[in-house]
Amino acid sequence: MPSIPRSRRARSPRARKSLEPRYSRTHRPDEVPIEHWQAALRRQFGREQSFEWENLGSEPVFSEFVVCNPDSGGRYRVAIRGAGLGDNYCACPDFATNELGTCKHVEFLLAKLAARRGGKTAFKNGYAPTYSELYLHYGAQRNLRLRPGSDCPPALAQQARRLFDPDADWRLRDSGLSHLEDFIAAAGKAGHDLRCYEDALNYVAQLRDAGTRAQRLAEVYPKGAASSALKKLLKVPLFPYQAEGALFAVRAGRALIGDEMGLGKTVQAIAVAEIYARHFGVERVLVVCPTSLKHQWQRELQRFAGREAQVIQGGQGLRRQQYREPAFCKIVNYDVLARDLDDIRGWAPDLVIADEAQRIKNWNTVAARALKRIDSPHALVLTGTPLENRLEELVSIVQFVDRHRLGPTWKLLHDHQQRDEGGRVTGYVGLDRLGRTLAPILIRRRKADVLDELPQRLDKHFFVPMTPQQQAVHEENRETVARIIQRWRRMKFLADADQRALTCALQNMRMACNSTFLLDGQTDHGCKVDELLTLLEELFEQPDAKVVIFSQWLRTHELIRRRLEQRGWGHVLFHGGVPGAQRGALVSRFHDDPDCRVFLSTDAGGIGLNLQHAASTVVNMDLPWNPAVLEQRIGRVHRLGQTRGVRVVNFIAEGTIEEGMLSLLAFKKSLFAGVLDGGSAEVFLHGTRLSKFMETVEAATGATTGEMRTAAPAESGMSAAPEPQPAESTPQVVPGDTSEKVVDNPWADLLDAGLKLVTTLAEVQNGSAESAVETDPRSGQSYLRLPMPPPETLHKLAVSLSELVKALQPPRAP
Repeated sequence: MPSIPRSRRARSPRARKSLEPRYSRTHRPDEVPIEHWQAALRRQFGREQSFEWENLGSEPVFSEFVVCNPDSGGRYRVAIRGAGLGDNYCACPDFATNELGTCKHVEFLLAKLAARRGGKTAFKNGYAPTYSELYLHYGAQRNLRLRPGSDCPPALAQQARRLFDPDADWRLRDSGLSHLEDFIAAAGKAGHDLRCYEDALNYVAQLRDAGTRAQRLAEVYPKGAASSALKKLLKVPLFPYQAEGALFAVRAGRALIGDEMGLGKTVQAIAVAEIYARHFGVERVLVVCPTSLKHQWQRELQRFAGREAQVIQGGQGLRRQQYREPAFCKIVNYDVLARDLDDIRGWAPDLVIADEAQRIKNWNTVAARALKRIDSPHALVLTGTPLENRLEELVSIVQFVDRHRLGPTWKLLHDHQQRDEGGRVTGYVGLDRLGRTLAPILIRRRKADVLDELPQRLDKHFFVPMTPQQQAVHEENRETVARIIQRWRRMKFLADADQRALTCALQNMRMACNSTFLLDGQTDHGCKVDELLTLLEELFEQPDAKVVIFSQWLRTHELIRRRLEQRGWGHVLFHGGVPGAQRGALVSRFHDDPDCRVFLSTDAGGIGLNLQHAASTVVNMDLPWNPAVLEQRIGRVHRLGQTRGVRVVNFIAEGTIEEGMLSLLAFKKSLFAGVLDGGSAEVFLHGTRLSKFMETVEAATGATTGEMRTAAPAESGMSAAPEPQPAESTPQVVPGDTSEKVVDNPWADLLDAGLKLVTTLAEVQNGSAESAVETDPRSGQSYLRLPMPPPETLHKLAVSLSELVKALQPPRAP
């Protein structure tokens, strides 16, 4: 990276403002390297701030300071050792991860100190302390370095040369770590002032702990995952891949288990906690999970490890008391994490397990920020979908495990995003390289790779007709979407009002696919629930059959419950509004009560719940936009412990946005596979995110039934879903309704005739349709023989053409 001239650094802020260009925060000049641009942005921003600062030492320039942001209340220790990038240190998170060797706090202080009397001269002469320093250098790779003091005894300096490389800025040699303690002790005996900074000592401790864990695991489990001691770790035997996952996580210290849903990530996490407790002195384990899973974690800790766990719940005063009570494991939900942060940090967990960690995929959420502020030596993240939409989501999750692993976000996106000439993101590249970078902390297995005995999954799409009332609502909102899309195509911009209108119209279209009841709360025009009842009657011919039914909307479940109560079929309803204390009882009833046949759930039950022992059928009343959410739903039943074949039924309204959604969102799956599953290393977007989204909306809302039936691939698990059979679809006209019929398109037959003409001409051209060509025996002229449409079709076409001609004629003058 180009260095910044010292003469320029030494100028006052006012002079600097006139000499240095001002950079945009969103557009990098082509001639400026990205590292220089990022450093310059921090310099530019830092020197415009009004931070408060205090010198903690006796030296006026080369000292330690505290910089405080009065707006945010953040206080950070800053050490100034020079004017160059990498010379200084700041305790803020950005400095630790940006790999630039500077931050806004450092740049703020450099400007203030240079403006003081003697400041420029001090920077010009450089930093030459009498004492020596052992510090951690932050850059593309962190490493330990020594800064020898001017009073360093010759014998100690000679010893330092054996451990540190003077030709590489006194970087610690690979062989020097094991002798570092001897060097520190020698400095003490020589009476030399060697200052070892906290972050450097923490880094040394991490390296040594990793070596100690690896050595200890090799002693206790010499055969790795096949060790007999590991098979007896829990009350149930671990599968070999589960034992491998547990050892991987302990060996890494901070790790991410990203196995596909249904492979038993919870039991692996419990095994990790047991290994830590038995062999590494871990006494306090904090489990962070969604509210719906707290009691399930409590049950499974008891079931698999015989460990009592305390569920943190109730008001803040009660929760505060619960943190003071002794317990090996405490279980808390994401929603209260920020409010309980001080109590959690006071309890000081040794191991933090973050379950369903896609909850922290947005780094700027309150829960994500709070979780990353919990300081624990060991951490384990569990998620079957670490990447759902954007590469930045994976960054946020990985930062909790190892904030240095992926480097700064600006560099990651620069290396892996592909942009067009206008700077728009068009795709991701080098995803296989990213997967290799994550390999030391991420382990991911797929069902097809490790569980040959998992029962097969069969997916079926049931296409259900729309009533005229549903069609009217669907079409009205589709027209709204079409108008907004046309406006976007002209302007390439969506105003806030258009964005809200688009979201509302799309939601209305999807809700109309289930029933008009979802929109008005009164009428019930729709066929899906009745089709569901027909399916349930067939399933419940088996006395022990149970089914899990998902819908995004509670009103769909209201309609289903009415039918279930009429037939006396027992059921439970699980949704986000159910208090956390009652959720475990609902799951238990579905498992244990033979008369409870149906588990109704919104997507609040799409994560974490284990229902495989009770049911083998999943019904989706509607399809989510995100394919990962669909797989989360199905994963509640098609998972480890399932002994029966799993049947997945998706109810889809014909000729609607639902049918259009079947063939969409392939980019998300490709991105997921490229990073985590060794799939394609390059995924292309062909436009900005807005463009891609609008194209997706247009495809989903404007496709016809015939087009979508051909293009829609079935959502599948381990087996591909069969093509929809004609018998599964019902007639377009609602049974028993003869008052309203579907209006035929008068142009359809004309278009069909035109298509046949073009097809026949192409066949004649390549010689495959010679029988369609005839010759007039009298004139010798060749002509094509085409079938005529039925008389009624010709009549409709004539009427439609006549009306079109009249409409196109200009009005007569009065």
